Amino acid sequence: MSSSTAGSNEPEPTDGLKAFGAVLKSFRKHAGYTQESLAPEIGYSAHFLASVEQGRRFPPTRFVDQCEAALDAFGTLQLAVNQLSRQRGLASWFRRWALLEQEAVALSTYECRLIPGLLQTEAYARTLFVNQLPPLGDEQIEAQLAARVERQLLLTERPNTAYSFILEEHLFLRRMGGHDVTMELVDHVLELAGRRNIEVQIMPVVRESHAGLDGPMQLLETPENQWFAYSEGQRSGQLISAPKEISVLQMRYARMRAQALPLDHSRSLLERMRGTR
Repeated sequence: MSSSTAGSNEPEPTDGLKAFGAVLKSFRKHAGYTQESLAPEIGYSAHFLASVEQGRRFPPTRFVDQCEAALDAFGTLQLAVNQLSRQRGLASWFRRWALLEQEAVALSTYECRLIPGLLQTEAYARTLFVNQLPPLGDEQIEAQLAARVERQLLLTERPNTAYSFILEEHLFLRRMGGHDVTMELVDHVLELAGRRNIEVQIMPVVRESHAGLDGPMQLLETPENQWFAYSEGQRSGQLISAPKEISVLQMRYARMRAQALPLDHSRSLLERMRGTR
């Protein structure tokens, strides 16, 4: 699922995820580690480790490898994660992207439909889930909110990852959820845009040329400097790895960065929406 979709494809606690977490927890305890003491050994935060053990996050490949080495798990974790990859109900295209996203050194997002999930407030996200069709039950909505909030930790847990967002101005003008929800959202985006590793640019409503007319896109660079892209429709998503296709999307994203308002002008526009200027 892309960061903007309000559907039900985000990772939720499943039997497979919970089982993997239980196996990991058992090996950790047997090795005499707490979550806090194991975290620096494997290069992840204690909170990330806890999330995996609780079945709320997919274990990235590097995470599994590091745990195997630190806990001397005899390949058991590798076997467990291979079984996890075959769990039903988790779209393969989303699962792969989610794993890549957790390790990315750079993530670029253009969105013209909804505020990307990484930037959403709880109130804005709840509005999207409440308006989902077919309708979601209360428990499903709460589960989706929990997954969304959990995923947003990427912005704070990975301060060395460079995040770029290009957002259409009309996403704020729509006032999804009402005036108060929108004002809170603007404040939140402004706060995030103040971080050194997060850039937010606004594409103005009036723009005579636009390189993103084919729709939303995401681009991602891995620690090995490989590039992947992601494109999503109403009920499906596509992970793109072909260099020629990625080159086209990179070209379009670069042009959109030039077409969108500069960083300081984008911030000023959001501040005017908020009434602080």
